[in-house]
Amino acid sequence: MKKTIRVGLAAALTLCGTLALAQSLNVTLRGGTVDDQVAVDRNYDQMEGRIKRNYRQQPPLVPHSIAQYQIDLRTNQCLGCHDWSKAGERNAPTLSMTHYLDREGRELDQIAGTRYFCNQCHVPQANAPALVENLFQPSIGR
Repeated sequence: MKKTIRVGLAAALTLCGTLALAQSLNVTLRGGTVDDQVAVDRNYDQMEGRIKRNYRQQPPLVPHSIAQYQIDLRTNQCLGCHDWSKAGERNAPTLSMTHYLDREGRELDQIAGTRYFCNQCHVPQANAPALVENLFQPSIGR
């Protein structure tokens, strides 16, 4: 029991020492203090139109802005156009049938809860430079 207390105390002192050192050096992830003005990168334009997929099972990318879309437990604005009952009249792609299957594979009349939050998989694309060097080559079209 005495060893446990000593090890715990040593770990706590090490953590406190690290925090004190960071505070004394005024090191932040932003590169400045809280009050400093931080330069913000410019916003990049949303790419419009259908975007080619890079691999066979890739979820389709969103070809329009979703900046003001509400997607929460009560509302999913994507379904206003893409639900199977509305897609034809809105001239929008219909959700895949897989979005209407529960975990056991049974068909549902409404979108499955596991597929309700669209932007978990479907993301909009911006015409922005890569954040890191990327040598990715799409597997489609080879």
